[in-house]
Amino acid sequence: MASAMKDLCAFVLSFAIFQVIFQEGGTTEFEYEYVTCGSSLKILNTYNNIRLHSHDVKYGSGSGQQSVTGVDSSDDHNSYWQVRGKTGTTCTRGNPVKCGQTVRLMHVSTRRNLHSHHFQSPLSHNLEVSAFGEDGEGDEGDNWVVVCSDKLWSRDEKVRLKHVVTEHFLHVTGNSYGRPIHGQREISGYPSANDLNYWQAAEGIFVTPSQNKDTKGSIEHDEF
Repeated sequence: MASAMKDLCAFVLSFAIFQVIFQEGGTTEFEYEYVTCGSSLKILNTYNNIRLHSHDVKYGSGSGQQSVTGVDSSDDHNSYWQVRGKTGTTCTRGNPVKCGQTVRLMHVSTRRNLHSHHFQSPLSHNLEVSAFGEDGEGDEGDNWVVVCSDKLWSRDEKVRLKHVVTEHFLHVTGNSYGRPIHGQREISGYPSANDLNYWQAAEGIFVTPSQNKDTKGSIEHDEF
């Protein structure tokens, strides 16, 4: 029942976003090139070609928190993450995310934040990555720095996500789980930067900045 309610909430959120699109006259006529606050997107690991994913399945060891994995599918609704401000702050909707900025990534379906800590990950024994909190509110372990080479997080650029507390990078080892999440990849925190912890913005709904002070901004729908 709880899982069904969460799926319903995710559907309602998606429907509400589509309503905003139609009310504001459709999608933008240009492709805004940056990831912005308030956008809900999938995040692709470019080395393994898998998308960051979560679901209401808890780890059987370590923290016992909600598991975070990687999946091959591009159309799984449990792979959407909303960009939010770091713990205790707000991130103005539509503002582009800066390189070096600290953000939270909230899992849209379960409203828990991408999280890490000093528990070991179950397969590789790196650091565990989980989804934590309730209704988008967690703790300092939810904060990630966007590491990129320019001034802003470009949708076309490969970036790294560095965990603030542990200083480890969001990483894919290549290890796969068995039941009940057979075939899904382990996501972990890794102490150094390499090709396995590069990520790129993929499908999603991208909120664009306001064109002037009298408008509320617009939403670009991209392969949702």
